[in-house]
Amino acid sequence: MKHYDVLIIGSGLAGQSAALRLAGRCRVLMICKRTLEESASARAQGGIAAVLDSQDSIAAHIRDTFIAGAHLNSDKATRFVVENGSRAIQWLIDQGVPFTKDEQGYHLTREGGHSARRIIHVADATGLAVQETLTEKVRQHPDIALLENHIAIDLITGKKLGEAQNRCYGAYVLNNASGEVLTIGATHTLIASGGAGKVYLYTTNPDTSTGDGIAMAWRAGCRVANMEIIQFHPTCLYHPKAKSFLISEAVRGEGGLLKLPDGARFMPAHDERAELAPRDVVARAIDFEMKKRGLDCVFLDISHKGEAFIQAHFPNIRARCLELGINIARDPIPVVPAAHYTCGGIVTDLKGRADIPGLYAAGEASCSGLHGANRLASNSLLECLVFSEAAVADILAQPPRPFPALPQWDESRVTNADEEVVISHNWDELRRFMWDYVGIVRTTKRLQRASHRIHLLMREINEFYANFRVTYDLIELRNLVVTADLIIRSALKRKESRGLHYSPDYPDLLPEPKNTVLRRR
Repeated sequence: MKHYDVLIIGSGLAGQSAALRLAGRCRVLMICKRTLEESASARAQGGIAAVLDSQDSIAAHIRDTFIAGAHLNSDKATRFVVENGSRAIQWLIDQGVPFTKDEQGYHLTREGGHSARRIIHVADATGLAVQETLTEKVRQHPDIALLENHIAIDLITGKKLGEAQNRCYGAYVLNNASGEVLTIGATHTLIASGGAGKVYLYTTNPDTSTGDGIAMAWRAGCRVANMEIIQFHPTCLYHPKAKSFLISEAVRGEGGLLKLPDGARFMPAHDERAELAPRDVVARAIDFEMKKRGLDCVFLDISHKGEAFIQAHFPNIRARCLELGINIARDPIPVVPAAHYTCGGIVTDLKGRADIPGLYAAGEASCSGLHGANRLASNSLLECLVFSEAAVADILAQPPRPFPALPQWDESRVTNADEEVVISHNWDELRRFMWDYVGIVRTTKRLQRASHRIHLLMREINEFYANFRVTYDLIELRNLVVTADLIIRSALKRKESRGLHYSPDYPDLLPEPKNTVLRRR
């Protein structure tokens, strides 16, 4: 058994910022499924929302967050994040993140749902610049141990050890290269593993976004909340050779217009805010127009801003589109909605603590209460920074405690899988029926069909897991099916249309916004 003070599961902004804050004060191990560079954080294009301008205000940022979140947001969590926003940005500046500047200082852009320019960014590749800056520091820091190409299987808890208190003691982790299962003991464990976008057929998320942290915490006994609140980004590039390439919210923020194939705009007919409406409104509008007219995609047009403007503001989007034969200075960009962000997740408090002592969660895997029924653009990276710092502060404030001996992983009663095709077929079936039945618009009948299908899949996958040695693909599929079940169950419980959850069977809002909280029996 290897023992550390803190085990961090995940390599995005929440995990890396926590590791750097902890380094030098305790022994830290970070594990990531692939490489340290691969995470959803690295794909964030637009930027990070924070009140940095004298014309802006904390109250305005909070108000915008509540409006976008359809007032399902937690007042305490929202205020906590927004009030700590400028300090979080300063920490990144101190780390050396090269935010874009103009003659007034740092350039601030505006995105859908925001009433002011408050998005600090690095051109149109903010997440990548932040990730590269922190990754270099993490790799070089002598106090941060790193295991790449390792995937967590399950948390080790007091309940599994027969203790009265269900405390978290670390995790079992698979070395994907060797197939060896490691027993990693940790006094504190931080889940920063991201969301579950890969539960859907079309997503902007990396292949690693399979809901691992949420599923592990659920199996360990934690509550999850608002899993039905899945954000579909309105503008994912529609091209056969472009896999999950996002066209930033900032393109619309800087004047991009959504059009039908004949060049006609359609957003003004759906919402008075037109292209600057929140993501749920825009995604539903695109979905409506595509289904109504039998379209494969719609088009986002920024060409009227000119070549120089586009090169200055969106160099990476321009370059990627040019590789595919689309000159966005002349041509509109074909786009479709795609699953983008998991607004629900592991229930946490303002210190990032989950229900089980010793277990924390931050970032997309958590449900802090910030996002409500729809995440306001560019609030996600801010949440990662603020809650990872809060978790670190709580971890460092804990007194030392005795640590038990942990049992090794037992695979004495399993064999090697005889048919891996079962995994790939179940994976495809799951993602297709989730897209068809639990997508942007959901009916009760579709959800009931999905529920029936998911229970059949769960039985088959659990039987497979019980009889064969674990593999990377099997672990991901097991977590995906748990996450999908949580999404479906949560969607069936919400008898209204609020934010990202829209049902024609319940088109109205209930008088009082309430979280959908699931507890494991």
